[in-house]
Amino acid sequence: MRVILAQPRGFCAGVVRAIEIVERALDKYQAPVYVRHEIVHNRHVVDSLKAKGAIFVEEVDQVPDGAHAVFSAHGVARSVFQAAEKRGLPVLDATCPLVSKVHSQAKRYVRQGRTMILIGHAGHPEVEGTIGQIDAQVHLISTVEDAAALDFPIDTPLAYVTQTTLSVDDTKAVIDALRARFTNIIGPDTTDICYATQHRQTAVRDMCKMAEVILVVGAKNSSNSNRLCEIGLEQGIPSYLIADASHLDPAWLEGKDAIGLTAGASAPEELILEVIEALRKLGPVTVEPMDGVKEDIEFRLPVELRS
Repeated sequence: MRVILAQPRGFCAGVVRAIEIVERALDKYQAPVYVRHEIVHNRHVVDSLKAKGAIFVEEVDQVPDGAHAVFSAHGVARSVFQAAEKRGLPVLDATCPLVSKVHSQAKRYVRQGRTMILIGHAGHPEVEGTIGQIDAQVHLISTVEDAAALDFPIDTPLAYVTQTTLSVDDTKAVIDALRARFTNIIGPDTTDICYATQHRQTAVRDMCKMAEVILVVGAKNSSNSNRLCEIGLEQGIPSYLIADASHLDPAWLEGKDAIGLTAGASAPEELILEVIEALRKLGPVTVEPMDGVKEDIEFRLPVELRS
């Protein structure tokens, strides 16, 4: 088998930063450090941090008095910060800087007197955090049909922002539908969309030109991992989302010579290597890394962890 390895794949800078925040907090403050929700959407990452002394909780009120709390990369509502502040909890905010940028953009639009539209998926932690950051009603939409159902006069001052794990391609049709309906609507430039989401989706589209089947390593609750799988299916290529090598079904590969392999932005590289080893047990394998974007972006850590 030829294993065509996507470039880029796996961890993005926001995920690297979030994990490093937890690890450095454990080094500096000693275990336990409490993390609200999964730091990123990957069980292997969460289990690894648990083994080092991180304790994962659902809400701030589960964090003991005086303990250090870490907020996940997806971002949280202001009420979560306020709950921690009320109790005097020391907080380390691991919100991805690109998510924080969306929060800032949305607040600026609201200050301008515009009605806020958020393009994203209901129930996703990032969406809930973004809505909770804005002191105004937020209208959540995800499809062209949702955009058509918005009940505003055509000249209403509107603004939109998007969930970062959606790419330019994911949101283009919805944004076009909004702009076609409303005459006074603004939103961020497409260059503000999450670079990692766009790069990984572009790599999968390129991979579809060469692969007969695609394997995406990532968690079932990872929005960007699911989207990578969906893109393969949209291109007519059998595509499967697997949490790790143990979920690989050899039947998927019968009669296939070219296997495309990628990983969502919260999946560690070690899981990719384990899948390759599992494929080697099925027969001879050659690994062919794709040409693609080389990501060298790094996000700064909170000041108290930089030393």
